[in-house]
Amino acid sequence: MLNAFAFIDIFKYACSVNSAVVYSWAADSVNIIPVYVIETNKMFLILVIIGLVALYFYGTRTFNYWKSRGIKHDKPVPIFGTNLKQFMQKASMCMMATEMYNKYPEEKVVGFYRGTDPELVIRDPEIIKRILTTDFQCFHSRGLTYHKTCVEPLLRNIFFADGDLWRLIRQRFTPAFSTGKLKAMFHIITDRAEKLQVITEEVVDREYYDVRELMARYTTDFIGVCAFGIDMDSLSDENSHFRKLGKRIFERRFRDAVAGALKIMFPELFKHVHFLAPELEINMKHLVQTVLKNRNYKPSGRNDFIDLMLELREKGKIIGESIEHKNPDGTPKIVDLEMDDLLMTAQAFVFFGAGFETSSTASSYTLHQLAFHPEYQKKVQEEVDTVLAKHNNKLTYDAIKEMKYLEMAFYESMRMYPSVGYLIRQCCVPKYTFPEIDLTIDDGLKVLIPIQAIHRDEKYFRDPNKFDPERFSDGTKEDIKNFVYLPFGEGPRSCVGARLGQMQSMAGLAAVLQKYSVEPAACSRQEPLPDPAGIVSEGFVGGLPLKIRRRVK
Repeated sequence: MLNAFAFIDIFKYACSVNSAVVYSWAADSVNIIPVYVIETNKMFLILVIIGLVALYFYGTRTFNYWKSRGIKHDKPVPIFGTNLKQFMQKASMCMMATEMYNKYPEEKVVGFYRGTDPELVIRDPEIIKRILTTDFQCFHSRGLTYHKTCVEPLLRNIFFADGDLWRLIRQRFTPAFSTGKLKAMFHIITDRAEKLQVITEEVVDREYYDVRELMARYTTDFIGVCAFGIDMDSLSDENSHFRKLGKRIFERRFRDAVAGALKIMFPELFKHVHFLAPELEINMKHLVQTVLKNRNYKPSGRNDFIDLMLELREKGKIIGESIEHKNPDGTPKIVDLEMDDLLMTAQAFVFFGAGFETSSTASSYTLHQLAFHPEYQKKVQEEVDTVLAKHNNKLTYDAIKEMKYLEMAFYESMRMYPSVGYLIRQCCVPKYTFPEIDLTIDDGLKVLIPIQAIHRDEKYFRDPNKFDPERFSDGTKEDIKNFVYLPFGEGPRSCVGARLGQMQSMAGLAAVLQKYSVEPAACSRQEPLPDPAGIVSEGFVGGLPLKIRRRVK
């Protein structure tokens, strides 16, 4: 039986929902329960139908964008667009961009919908040049943050930042990767590379070992010293705290996939939801604060990344010309930026994450290809032996610079499997027209440059799926068309740490190949499976297992 309070609640609800329920209650209180339930169910059903219709129209409201402009594209799915496979973690963004590139071979551009947001996949090198260099001022933004006024703290870094924030950071950080700086820190690379040889000895003659993990431990250890002045001991302990932290940055768990999808599909509604897992922000803040406190918030003379940022802070505010705002006379406004602890933490985060992930992917894939092509591995090893003999068997900066064949092998690996398989740029002007195709796009629209797909296009590279380092030899590499080989990007937003990453990778490769040879294991795949959960950097399902043997000279 219903008590008095229950009847009062039912009466209030009935009055607010449907007068028929009031009448039924007044006429026959015995029937109030079934009538109330029926009417409530009807109302609920009506609300569900209205909600679904509203959701449908919201989820399809932009789907005429490419059709009205005559741009070919796949048929989008309501809410998910043409990006359903990525939302379901069945394909990475690189894999999606590659699929669109290959599906429309005769087009210069292809339409795409990431959720309800229209985007444009670029297939033409001349248009790529226009985006990255010629008209860079119209495409200076990456657009990787989905709400300009609500950017999570760790994403305020040189890679994710846009507009004036990016420009001021880049302005101050570019000198940090000069030739002089690279030479000054190369002793760190040498120390870590020699330690890598010791650790490699421990896995010799195993049935197989994941060289992706081996090189990740090496690069994590290097970044630890180079960035924070800390011996992270990732080489000695493959389960070290810092190796786990590095893995977590690029691991895409269910929580991360849901958060990312919701921010893309409903940016306003979920603007306060973070892309990055909370533990990453907590751990990175703690790490940087610990280092800063140990140095009394002053440069220590270690010449590492933390010291660099402390030196930048001592110089005062970063001041420069705005890329976003102009004075009434058309000249750029002057803007400034304070290098506070949180901004320093964001830069340390991207230096740590991107530094180890991209380099370890590039170097391990080079070992993988050399394992399947022993003829090229032999040439690399002969060069390593010859060059090191001239430098007292020491991995010096000058020695690595002389290893041209190793560099060719590294470049070829980066062609076949670039660490970052696509670029994103965002239109930053009210309207922009590509003169090559007479296509006008709107402010905020993103363009995708599918690097991996272009690198494997037979129009630009003969036998694109064949590993051939000699396509980068003198006299041959000059034939490669401009803006079709982009492992480090191009233009003002190209990778600021490209040279450091390359030197670090090549030193690790030389250290391994000086004493060891690699060959396929029983479980190795010549074409490793790309990780569909990849975010920015590409990975491999199951890693890159190889057999490592001591060299017999």
